[in-house]
Formats: sequence, structure tokens, C-alpha cells
Amino acid sequence: MTTIDHFNLRSFDLNLLVAFDALISEGSVTKAAKRLKIQQPAMSHSLSTLRVLLQDELFIRVGQVMQPTSRARSLAVPVRQALKQAQLALTGGEAFDVATEQRTFRIAMSPEVELLLIPDLTARLRKLSPGIRVLARVFPYEAMDPSLEDGSIDLAVGCTYTQSSRKSFETLYKTEFACCYNPQLLDLAKPVELEAYLAADHATISQNETLQGCIKDALEIAGVELNVVTAAPGYMSVLSAAQSSPLIATVPSRIAERYAPLLGLEISPLPVSLSFPPVNMVWANHADGDPANAWLRQQIRESFASTRISGENDVRTLQVLEAELETA
Repeated sequence: MTTIDHFNLRSFDLNLLVAFDALISEGSVTKAAKRLKIQQPAMSHSLSTLRVLLQDELFIRVGQVMQPTSRARSLAVPVRQALKQAQLALTGGEAFDVATEQRTFRIAMSPEVELLLIPDLTARLRKLSPGIRVLARVFPYEAMDPSLEDGSIDLAVGCTYTQSSRKSFETLYKTEFACCYNPQLLDLAKPVELEAYLAADHATISQNETLQGCIKDALEIAGVELNVVTAAPGYMSVLSAAQSSPLIATVPSRIAERYAPLLGLEISPLPVSLSFPPVNMVWANHADGDPANAWLRQQIRESFASTRISGENDVRTLQVLEAELETA
């Protein structure tokens, strides 16, 4: 256990940590003062004192917002943890109450996860914990590690997020892809045969400079080339392209099950074996002791489970209706 330097700690007004945490949370001296129920000059004085003691500007005004410096960002998580531990020690119990918690979780999500998770997770939170809000963020892979460490995001959920020594990690499900097309515009056998699949025009999701986007590596490993004529950053635009044009959209199976029937699209297994990384949930190790973060992770697990069941039921319902119409 690290020895506490009581003498130096005694010379530091610990109320300044509360002021610092409020400033990090609000991004405004005025809002931070209101949050702590003190006057703005008192908050400004606290910030000035912190700047002198820590030898850093800590917050720089950019427009109407006080942006934290790199030094402030590095302090944000340790200070928040210290305050939470203090609160826990003083109250003698868990600080997290599902019914009364007031918090905004920032979650990095891939486009697939955003479409699958946000609807069900929002419904769950509004019912179980209306004070918890979610801000979904699209984060590039290289920005995830530092953002988890400094508290800019609380969780990351996606197929490109992986484990490291400073992060906790859980695989939520294996990623499988399917192809979708408008049967009114493309006369294809079902399941789609490989020759027809390769001969067709294609739409894919891409968030980089390639037309093949997220399936590029899988196609290269399989030795397959597709004539991609449209690439977009979101799955709904790719599916909509397949609805209005004679082309095949190659999308994750869960996306196809949930959204393709709504657009009148046929779903077929891929006629070629492609390998994709699974969808993982990742969080910083220091969040292991946060009961609110742990509760949210459980809601995400259950949301994905119910989403898959719901999507499969939607597809089966449509298949039954189609069969009844054919025999009528």
C-alpha cells in the first residue's frame, strides 16, 4: 500500500478536487459554480488556485466551453475515483442507485452496434433508470485507448476494439454477414449462388478511403473481388441503396435480420466464407470498481440478447405472412 504523505496532503485544500471535478464535468465556470451551489467568483478563485498549485492552465476557453488541457484530462479519472471512494466511505454503502442515478455515459460504438444497441438500450434505461443518459460516439480505433484511460468515454463496443493490459474485455457475439437485395430488381436464386454474387454490383459500408470498407480484409483473405459501386458510412444508407437499385448489400446478419425486411429486401447467407472479428465490449480497468458501469455493461449484454431474438422473430413473422399470401 502506498504511504500517504499527510503533511503535504494537509497543505492542499481537498475542496479544490471537488471544484476540479465539477469543472471537468460541466466545461464551464458558471455551470460548475451552480452545480456546487457557490458563487462564480469563488469558483474562479478555486480554478486560479489549482492553476498555481499544479503549474498548468488546466482549462482553456474555446468559444463558450472551457476545454481541459492534457494535464487536466490525465487527472480527471484519478480525481473522480478518489471522490467516489470518499463518498462511499462516508456514506458507508454503495453510491449507485439505479432509480436515482444521474449520469451520462459516453460509449464508443461501431455503426453496426449503434443500429442494434441504441433502440433497445434506450428503452431499457428509460424504464429502469431514467436519470441515466447515453451519448453514442463514433471513435477511431487509435483514439479508444487514451479516451478510455482519461474518462472521455466509459465503454467501447465494436468489432475493432481489442484487449490490452490496461483494459477489461468481453466478447459479446461473433460477427456474421449476409447479403440483401430487392427481389423486384434482382432475379436471384435463394440462397444466392457464388457466381451470381460475384457477378452482381455491390454496396458496402466504408468509413475509410476504400470502396470495400470494413469487409476489405476479409475479401482479400478469401481471394474474392466484388464490384462495389456504392460505399457509405452507415448501414441504413447501404440497405436503402439495395432497395432502390439492382445491387447486393453485404451487411452483418443481425442488421439484415432487423432492418432488411422493413425495406422489402430478401436476405441470403453469403455464398463465400468470410472471416470477421467479433463484437467486443471494452472498458478501462479502473471502471471495474464502478457499480454504475458494471450495471450498464449488464444492460448491454441483455440488450444484444433480446435484439437477436427480436430480429429472428421479425423475420419468422414476415416469412409466415408471405407463405399465407402465397397460398391464399
